[in-house]
Amino acid sequence: MRNKFLAAFDCIREELVAHMKSEKMPEDAIAWFNENLIYNVPGGKLNRGISVVDTVAILLNCPPTDDEYFKAALLGWCIELLQAFFLVSDDMMDGSISRRGQPCWYRVSDVKGLGKVHDIAVNDSCMLEGAIYHILKNHFRRESYYVDLLELFHQVTYKTEMGQLVDQITAPEGNVDIHKYTLPKHTFIVRYKTAYYSFYLSVALAMRMCGVPDVYELNGKTVEPYKEADRILIPMGEFFQVQDDYLDYHGTEAQIGKIGTDIIDGKCSWCVCTALTYGTEAQKQLLYENYGKKGAEQAVREQAVKDMYNDEQGLNVPKRYEEYSKNTVAEINAMIELVPEPGAQDELRGDRLKRDVFRAFLSKITDRTA
Repeated sequence: MRNKFLAAFDCIREELVAHMKSEKMPEDAIAWFNENLIYNVPGGKLNRGISVVDTVAILLNCPPTDDEYFKAALLGWCIELLQAFFLVSDDMMDGSISRRGQPCWYRVSDVKGLGKVHDIAVNDSCMLEGAIYHILKNHFRRESYYVDLLELFHQVTYKTEMGQLVDQITAPEGNVDIHKYTLPKHTFIVRYKTAYYSFYLSVALAMRMCGVPDVYELNGKTVEPYKEADRILIPMGEFFQVQDDYLDYHGTEAQIGKIGTDIIDGKCSWCVCTALTYGTEAQKQLLYENYGKKGAEQAVREQAVKDMYNDEQGLNVPKRYEEYSKNTVAEINAMIELVPEPGAQDELRGDRLKRDVFRAFLSKITDRTA
């Protein structure tokens, strides 16, 4: 599945490079853009992109034709381009060092003999976003749902940027003030910064491609499928980010593929928000003194925070996470059961929302350790 999906990226990259040539771009600029695409787009887990293909197959109730697969893969790669746009710019804002096991793009010292990236990454991130709309126009302009695709990408991008703004001013790099951290603020940040583009977008794009309308009648009930998708997938995206926050502190490097840095970086994570909500005054004081404090003592300070999180007689964050996880999965499953299910005749049409769409997503993230 991954290899077939990656093959579609080669087609997209070649198409985007050909467009640069048609615009009479200089050879060095074309080579730079090509490297920008290769370096930043296909290197991750690709869950967001592949989920578009998976959702289309569930809605159609059969394997997609070659044409349907390619269209779904194109939309999936548009999400991966969006993700790359966010990550390249986010890494600059955060002053990050590495991403996916290699230096962040802005820190690359030489691009094919053309020089260092540095601030050019600002423009490079914008070009990754611009590529989305070139692909959509090239392949979907004649489709009845073209404007719906454009609106989805614009709306979700804007929401993600709102979440990024709140994140940046709540936890500015080098000026951590954890008095601002609360669970409601954490919920807002992760819903807007992560859940919309990582969960809702994949399903909504697949629904548009399969012709799922805004409203339909089913067994005498009015169904609003996009509202149903939002109602279930946004809490699911929040759950996904809480897992990430927990694994950053509790997972091993072998498990998660990186060394967790949220405590040293002073991130507004679920763990610290939980500790600030339920901790004693003494526990909060320990956080104020040690959380997000960089320098010679940072390893000792980080361990002090971890020890407090781990204290089975005290905060016991692992136990709180286990309860949160169990309750959240039960709540999401209950929400899924409320989705009106099409009958056998309606199922063949492929333009009706199905519970399996959400079950497939939930099964991918439940009990994950990386």
